[in-house]
Amino acid sequence: MKGSLPMQDWAYLSKYQQDNTTLPLPEPDENRVVFLGDSITEFWSNKHSFFAENKSYINRGISGQTTPQMLLRFRADVIELKPKIVVILAGGNDIAGNTGTATTKMIINNIFSMIELARVHQIKVILCSVLPANFFYWNPKEKPAERIIELNELLENYAIANKIPFVDYYSAMVDDQKGLKATFSEDHVHPNTAGYEIMSPIIEKAIQLTINNL
Repeated sequence: MKGSLPMQDWAYLSKYQQDNTTLPLPEPDENRVVFLGDSITEFWSNKHSFFAENKSYINRGISGQTTPQMLLRFRADVIELKPKIVVILAGGNDIAGNTGTATTKMIINNIFSMIELARVHQIKVILCSVLPANFFYWNPKEKPAERIIELNELLENYAIANKIPFVDYYSAMVDDQKGLKATFSEDHVHPNTAGYEIMSPIIEKAIQLTINNL
């Protein structure tokens, strides 16, 4: 029936199913890194050469996704790929209400569950701040700026308490209206190439520091 498919595959497990099947296991000395996220992660591969230049970096972002969807596909799209590191960037779409109303507590619980799953499987975690936004063009009634600040503070505090690297994109990209700087985005939400130029060296530094501590 028309419109029923998303409910049959609510977490979009099928999106990377074929890619995951054909992806070889990492070489013994390979430092594979999986990036789990939403459109900001997915579009990175199209807007910037970061992933093309780093063959051991696997992009598993899906546009529009919320943390419960990412948690459901964490085993298929992260654990089974045998990475040494997972980079988690999530929460913005929850605040936007993409899959229904989500409290901040619900968001962090999902992210913390992903982190716990990673740790059980000896996968190091790099936790990222949500990017600044004071406007969601697909949900203009939402006022996300303060909720993003609150979420990032909770994530950073958790990272510090659990000795997890925390990557602060927010501070590098925020404007004086608690939104994403216009030079880094055309739609107030998604980075353009200039935005990814800011993000790429920030995450690369965190990855290298984490690899050095493996």
